[in-house]
Amino acid sequence: AKGRPHNGPATMAEQAADLTPITVVTGFLGAGKTTLVNYILKEQNEWKIAVLENEFGEVSIDDGLVAESMDAPEDLISLDNGCVCCSIRGDLIRTLGQLSKRRKDFDAILLETTGMADPAPIVYTVQTNPKMSDNYRIDSIVCLADAKHVTQHLDEKKPDGAVNEALQQVAFADKILLNKLDLVTEEEKKTLKERLKSINKFASIIETERSHAPLDQILAVNSFNMESILEVDPNFFSSEEEKPEHRADLVQSVGIQFGGLLHAQWFNMFMMDLLRERAADLYRTKGLLSFHGQGDTKFVFQGVHEQINFGPANKPWGKDEERVNKFVFIGKNLNRKELTKSLMECLYTDDE
Repeated sequence: AKGRPHNGPATMAEQAADLTPITVVTGFLGAGKTTLVNYILKEQNEWKIAVLENEFGEVSIDDGLVAESMDAPEDLISLDNGCVCCSIRGDLIRTLGQLSKRRKDFDAILLETTGMADPAPIVYTVQTNPKMSDNYRIDSIVCLADAKHVTQHLDEKKPDGAVNEALQQVAFADKILLNKLDLVTEEEKKTLKERLKSINKFASIIETERSHAPLDQILAVNSFNMESILEVDPNFFSSEEEKPEHRADLVQSVGIQFGGLLHAQWFNMFMMDLLRERAADLYRTKGLLSFHGQGDTKFVFQGVHEQINFGPANKPWGKDEERVNKFVFIGKNLNRKELTKSLMECLYTDDE
């Protein structure tokens, strides 16, 4: 398909390559999602994209587009550049089900969610419903942030422990589109990027103005996959700098690494306990593991809340590769010391 980027040899399993990638876009009203959607639908013509708009948002794609063809199934609007646009009234599964017959017409699907803090239900649906997982895969979660106002959203104090949606959106993201940069100074931009990194260290930040995003960096990039741990900057694990004060409402990312072989049963028990007690606080988890008794097989996992995908990596441990277990946790109320201690207690010892 025209416009589909060629990233060299296929890194994902062949069957995954056949699935249509879904990019989930989160962000606040006013961050520029409508402009982004209109850019995709009207200005660019390299990609054929199906844009699914969440009807619960207050912003619709500009009315001219929507008014002209309300008779199409599920309000599907076809545009000259091969893209389509559709509003979802309630049932995502039904909409994706209807699209599955012609999904091969599209390079990617962009699912625009307005004001929704937690993409976990979407991820869960796509991964667990056979109708969905046979046709689609979650490709990346992109948070569109308005450089001028995002700090104000992040600082907003919510009543009685309610969730700060902006914090959650940044914490869940694989990519952060930092938009409206023409409205802030260099200094403000630098401070803002540091702030975003303190919340989510491994989301890549892409700078844009007027939502003209480099689409090859947000569509069909396969950043939401079990192997994404392999791309995390190694410095993230080694930086033992003093962590800020421990606050229950602080959303942060914690990276832990250590050598040795894990005891599969103990590790599974630890993860089950952790997810049972703390799933709501854990927004994203990733891991790279070496187990006793599993030869050269390298294991990877990634999760959103309690929904964890786990399995062997595409490539085994190299002959001379040092076997280092790596873990990333993004969430609230994380205690690095406790997590490290509990994980290291899962190491296999010879006196089994």
